[in-house]
Amino acid sequence: MLIRSRAPVRIDFAGGWTDVALFTRDAAGIVVNAAIQLYSFATLKQRRNQQIIDETNSDSAQDLSQGVRIYSADFDISVEAEDVQTLEYDGNVDLVKAAVRRMSITHGGFDLISESIAPPGSGLGTSAAMGVALVAALAKFESQTLLPFEFAELASAIEQQELEILGGKQDHYASAVGGINYMEFIGKTVKTAPLQLSANICYELEKNLVLCYTGKSRLSGNIHQNVTDAYLSGDAQTLVALSNLRSIAQQTKEALMQGHLSTFGELLSKNWENQKMLHASVTNDQIESLFQMALANGAIGGKACGAGGGGCLLFYCQPGQEHQVRKSLLEAGAQILDFTFDFSGLQTWTSEPEK
Repeated sequence: MLIRSRAPVRIDFAGGWTDVALFTRDAAGIVVNAAIQLYSFATLKQRRNQQIIDETNSDSAQDLSQGVRIYSADFDISVEAEDVQTLEYDGNVDLVKAAVRRMSITHGGFDLISESIAPPGSGLGTSAAMGVALVAALAKFESQTLLPFEFAELASAIEQQELEILGGKQDHYASAVGGINYMEFIGKTVKTAPLQLSANICYELEKNLVLCYTGKSRLSGNIHQNVTDAYLSGDAQTLVALSNLRSIAQQTKEALMQGHLSTFGELLSKNWENQKMLHASVTNDQIESLFQMALANGAIGGKACGAGGGGCLLFYCQPGQEHQVRKSLLEAGAQILDFTFDFSGLQTWTSEPEK
């Protein structure tokens, strides 16, 4: 039997960074984001009392019923272990290994395959979506029934506690619940509320938003460390930027709920200006060039997704001008990622292999 799961990535409209655990100790983090129909998939294939025979030694047989094989389709990396307990973090598919460990899987007998549609290092929360999908597939394997927030919390714990990756929780919650959401982060407490937008507003957003991939992945951990160091040193500019980002997220929620989409577009740029105040590594010459090109061809505003420094950029365009923005970005070497919103969140199902 095949156990499959998929979890959507997200685009963050405003307030990113304020959800980082360290920054939520002194003030509530506030984020507005949207899940989109670009997915991370996990597939778990159960084995049936298989053995591998060593052809050079007919007396030797390896029992695969307790073994595990992990395959990352994105990086074409395969890892095998005779016992699930022997999996070690070594830089190869560590996220998958961490999911197995966090879910307390004590027996093998399965293959676990991961695959993402979004480019690696895109700033769309791809690793978080993959974590959510992995937790879901493994929970199904163990006959565990979990709520969306439990999937999100487990996936977050995999990154922050198992792998010691700096970051927040907005990505995991967006993947687990889907939709367009307003989120608050106060210490370890997370509150999420879907924005009740009309179908017309959602369609208009989908038409006028342009998402592009710069062609360069970014190492969010490095940028997170830079911003964390600035925060801990009491850097005044960083503290002001975080405060502004919280305020902009509130304004973005109001603009969307009132249907003021031009204001929403302007707030994207306001958010971006404060992102850049966090640390110089958030932007670079290529990103600034793409912004200038988009704004000159009809974009009202835009921002980098996630931590910045590369990955994806998001622009809101004047109605009827999105095609010009797309064209200019393509000519500059960027890749356009078409999308629609995902309102379903995490999905898990089973399938029988075709004979």
